[in-house]
Amino acid sequence: MVRRVGETDAEIAREALVGLRAYESAARRTRPAAKPETARIHGACLRDHGGDGPAAVLIPSLINPPRILDLDEQVSLAGAVTRMGRRTLLLDWGEAKARAELDVAGHIEELLLPLLRSIGKPPALIGYCLGGTMALAAANLAKCERVVTLAAPWHFDHYPDASRRALDDMWRHAQAASRELGALPMEVLQASFWSLAPERTVQKFAEFGRLDPASPEAARFVELEDWANEGEPLPLPAARELIEDIFGRDLPGAGQWEVGGRTVTERLSVPLLNLTAERDQIAPAITVAAGETIGIQSGHVGMIVGSARARLHEALKAFLTPCR
Repeated sequence: MVRRVGETDAEIAREALVGLRAYESAARRTRPAAKPETARIHGACLRDHGGDGPAAVLIPSLINPPRILDLDEQVSLAGAVTRMGRRTLLLDWGEAKARAELDVAGHIEELLLPLLRSIGKPPALIGYCLGGTMALAAANLAKCERVVTLAAPWHFDHYPDASRRALDDMWRHAQAASRELGALPMEVLQASFWSLAPERTVQKFAEFGRLDPASPEAARFVELEDWANEGEPLPLPAARELIEDIFGRDLPGAGQWEVGGRTVTERLSVPLLNLTAERDQIAPAITVAAGETIGIQSGHVGMIVGSARARLHEALKAFLTPCR
């Protein structure tokens, strides 16, 4: 990508390489110990972030680690929800090898639903990215108080054609190796995300190279990039369903996605709020489910950990507070 961008802007390519070297050599902070578990099913668990009000379950994507929802004390969404008067539980999907035979629907049926039922009273569900898609599906099958999706697609045929073609190309080239491994490696998925906006990817490393390495901004950049480049591989059945059925055939948007023997829909019997990121290229706002929607001027990750999170927290608090 740097080479390609450098064909038209040699200076930005040079600065990006400086930034990449700075990122590789940057100091990493010691991460805090994992929060205690309240329930565990086949390697997946709910982690207790405190609070003594009605339960809220944060559901991350299958693709990146769940810690984006609890990155640090300053930007933690889990911490913010706890301060809204909720008992906050963060879903940790666990190691891929413990769920190697599960497709996306299987993750919902065999892991998410039993964990939700372990809580007792119906919780609020707050799902981020693919986790929001899965939260909507789960709300068709388990009792819940209300649902919030954060940058979560449902109508996958609303993705730009170029993005869908890029995903198809990636899958075509990665299938053989993925079958050998039994999973789609995180590195392949991350390269696919980069390809959605290669100029922006190169630009952000150029900008990082200009930062004071000791600054809070530099530390946050390193933390976010490490998160984006880490994560368990996607189990092969989940990768196949996600790319071929969910993206390729748009089963959710077409009203044909079956989970647990039932067809799941975006029309829920409980309150639903969709919070979208207006500059999102990973889950464009146009792909959101039907229902009340609030757009936030941010990107896909910025709505969670950037300055736009204040607007997200405001909308989330207003939606959650009436049920206290």
